Amino acid sequence: MATVTATKDNFDELVSSQDIVLVDFWAAWCAPCRMFAPTFEKASEKYPDMTFAKVDTEAEQELAAAFSIMSIPTLMVLRENVIVYMEAGALPERSLEDLITKVRELDMEDIHRRIAEREAAKTKS
Repeated sequence: MATVTATKDNFDELVSSQDIVLVDFWAAWCAPCRMFAPTFEKASEKYPDMTFAKVDTEAEQELAAAFSIMSIPTLMVLRENVIVYMEAGALPERSLEDLITKVRELDMEDIHRRIAEREAAKTKS
């Protein structure tokens, strides 16, 4: 699957309808973003079972602000609608492959349980 464009209008549907979503926050003027783009595109073709979305931070300032994007490129990975990774910087191909492997191996039952426990503790406070 090729990359898709994520906007404030389709973002929620995009991430809630897929198990694993990788989001590249970028801008056309950003040289590291342009360097990372082919790596991101290649991964999108190699892993058709995942969604690879791109957010143009210039066109989607509201969406970028919602995630407090301060530096680009920033890669965010969601699994089961939970942000499991978010870092600024252009990843080399091998690092992106390793990240995808680690995301697939996550114990999401445990992650959801810990989130629920944290939320329950907040409501008791």
